[in-house]
Amino acid sequence: MATVLFTNVRILDGSGAMPYAGSVLVQDERIRSVGRSLAAAAPAGATVIDGAGATLMPGMCEAHTHFSWNDAATLDAIQRMPLEEHVLWCAKVARRYLEAGFTSCVGAACAKPRLDVVIRNAINAGQIPGPRYLAASQEITVPGGLGDETLPHLPFPEFSFGVNVNSADEMRKVVRLFLKYGVDSIKLNLSGDNFTPQSPAETTWMSDAEVAAAMDEVRVRGKRGTAHARSAASVKQALRHGIDVIYHASYTDEETLDMLEAAKDRVFVAPGIAILYAMLHEAEPWGITNAKAVAMGYQREWDAAIESLKAMHRRGVRVLPGGDYGFAFTPHCQNARDLEFFVKYLGFTPAEAIRSATLYGGQIMMRAHELGQVKEGHLADLLLVDGDPLANIAILRDPKRILAVMKDGVFAKSPEIADERRWSRAA
Repeated sequence: MATVLFTNVRILDGSGAMPYAGSVLVQDERIRSVGRSLAAAAPAGATVIDGAGATLMPGMCEAHTHFSWNDAATLDAIQRMPLEEHVLWCAKVARRYLEAGFTSCVGAACAKPRLDVVIRNAINAGQIPGPRYLAASQEITVPGGLGDETLPHLPFPEFSFGVNVNSADEMRKVVRLFLKYGVDSIKLNLSGDNFTPQSPAETTWMSDAEVAAAMDEVRVRGKRGTAHARSAASVKQALRHGIDVIYHASYTDEETLDMLEAAKDRVFVAPGIAILYAMLHEAEPWGITNAKAVAMGYQREWDAAIESLKAMHRRGVRVLPGGDYGFAFTPHCQNARDLEFFVKYLGFTPAEAIRSATLYGGQIMMRAHELGQVKEGHLADLLLVDGDPLANIAILRDPKRILAVMKDGVFAKSPEIADERRWSRAA
């Protein structure tokens, strides 16, 4: 691993503090020093990168990642992609996420039992490039719930997007199998979703006994439970059973918000509001007009989610970006759009939105001691950005503005040699 000195950069450290001009030294895989000198002395043999005023910030974390969603418009089209092509797809998407500035990702479900585990292991072994990754199970559901796509003339579980369970004992068996495969988290579909009309977002489908059985097994292995939970009842259910990562949380009441606030040092919420917006305003090419989306319940959910998430933010609940990118309406690598939505609709300042993707990202990855900040001793997961994301947060979604991406002290996307940004090697 090389020694790299970033000079003449604007350091946005991810903590929420105001940026400052300075230099950052990377040796091996870690940040060795952070200073306010614009032209710090370089160690012998170091590569010196003159940032010419560009922003140096932590790599971002996507908290609700589906590498195996293949930019299709239906759950069926995602699940039915042949396994061999699906593995290649996931490898390609992982690389794209890293080059887009997401150096960490939390898997939120995969389309086939071991896809996430295989991709995580290949990244860790250096076989393929990608973010540091926490691998998820498939979605676990119940008959009639989100992800149940079984048909009576195709009585095979592999023809369902989610894995069906119909009792606490069946839940225990399925969870044990996924834990055997080596997943980092178990994903439970506690609520419905307007994407599937038979189980809309405000419904709650899984029994307490089934959820308790899943979490018993998760705790035995020291892993983590996550939940698709759009309804208020399902959010409360997740909290009662000790689930740490809650996806969506669109509908809340005062009791739900009080419970979330009481658990704010443990719980993370990754709402995925981009897909709600996309279904309302951008899905017509796939047959979902605005009128149809409203009839499906998306406007009602959007309105509820905005109020719920505003309230969570005011109460100090950690709300993170990411969610349901990988559908046709929300294609992969537009993920930083969530930060724009946080600012535009949820009352975040740009600094708070960036903190949610960096500082909170290190926390949801369970590595707050070494991820999520530009800080001495932390792993060198860094972005060099052309411009000021506090002034225009949308630049984090523009590949041309992401000048360089570093993970573990190694460039995943190297800065171009240009007149205004100079590379040199110290003697």
